[in-house]
Amino acid sequence: MSDIDPLGPTAVAPDGTPPLLAETFDSDRVTEIRHTVAACAETAGLRDARLDDFVLAVNELMTNAVRHGGGRGWLRLWRTGGVLYCLVSDTGAGIGADRLGDRRRPVPEIAGGWGLWLARQLSDDMLVHSGPTGTTVRISANLNATGPAQPTG
Repeated sequence: MSDIDPLGPTAVAPDGTPPLLAETFDSDRVTEIRHTVAACAETAGLRDARLDDFVLAVNELMTNAVRHGGGRGWLRLWRTGGVLYCLVSDTGAGIGADRLGDRRRPVPEIAGGWGLWLARQLSDDMLVHSGPTGTTVRISANLNATGPAQPTG
């Protein structure tokens, strides 16, 4: 077991491989980084709807970090074997346990509350670590899979 928290803000690939992308962001950089994530994910092997789903999930996580997590965050993207990972962290006040444990689809009439739900639906796996000093979310996509993501986390 590594001494590095796998959900920590400086996390890179568990095998020490440098990240494909390591960026800080605020509201002015979300669009730019989303495009860069798309290019990196495609180069890594994601295609078609799975590529679109993964990029949308990352965008939702970055948007959440800006809106609810202190206005800025950092992103790490890496590939280990046949899996692409993205980690998004912020320095907000955290997400309550009741909110994190709620896996129900948000009510359509309410504008907010879709970000984490969408990220979970659009990725193959999602891990969340949240506390009073910030939130870190790691999502992944199996590069060898076809069809829609099959969320497990």
